[in-house]
Amino acid sequence: MKPGIHPKYAEVEVRCACGNTFKTKSTKNELHLEICNNCHPFFTGRQKLIDTEGRVERFTKKFGAQTVASRKKAPAKGAPAKGSKQATA
Repeated sequence: MKPGIHPKYAEVEVRCACGNTFKTKSTKNELHLEICNNCHPFFTGRQKLIDTEGRVERFTKKFGAQTVASRKKAPAKGAPAKGSKQATA
C-alpha cells in the first residue's frame, strides 16, 4: 500500500434515531442512522403487508389460505391417489 493516499480507518460509534448505539469501523468520523436492526420492522417481527388495492385479500379469497400440511393431504389434480390401481383396457 502506498503511504499517504488511504483514508484513516478508525473505530467509530454509530448512533441510531431510536437511541441504539454500537461500535464499528469506518472512514467517517461519526455515523448517524435513521433505522437499525433494533428498530427495523423486518428484524423486530412487526412487519406488516401493505395492501393498498386489496390484492392480498383477493388472492386469499381466490386460492384460500393454504398450508403445507393441507397441500400434502390433497392429491394432485389428474394424478391418482397413492395405492389406487387404474383399470387398463
